[in-house]
Amino acid sequence: MLRTYEVAFIAAPNTADDDLSKLNSQIEQIITDRGGKITKIDNWGRRKLAYRIGKFDEGVYTFVYLEGSGQEIAEVERRLRVTDFIIRHLTVRTDEALKRAEKLKSKRKVSFKQRSPDDDFDLDIDVEDEELMEEA
Repeated sequence: MLRTYEVAFIAAPNTADDDLSKLNSQIEQIITDRGGKITKIDNWGRRKLAYRIGKFDEGVYTFVYLEGSGQEIAEVERRLRVTDFIIRHLTVRTDEALKRAEKLKSKRKVSFKQRSPDDDFDLDIDVEDEELMEEA
């Protein structure tokens, strides 16, 4: 069963672009070799950090969205831990949250369909209501 994950990492602001692209290709290689599939790589670029990490006030944000069995996540996290220019990383399993959101969405559609078109909603504004609105 494939699960969906979001891997976010922040690189030091003085990291060269070719180092980041090399790391992205290594992560992509790790995931595909272990049977996973990258859905999207989202480079946010240089942003201000919410709080100081080490000696850095800024960082280069990158998000990797992937589908996999979970085996590739351990290797990706190990690679991010040993890479010197990565100052923070986080991996989140998102498939359960997506299932929950989809379930809520389908419930909303069902409850909306259960309403009949004959339901009487009073959307007309009475003359008294207009007078109250003018006074306010």
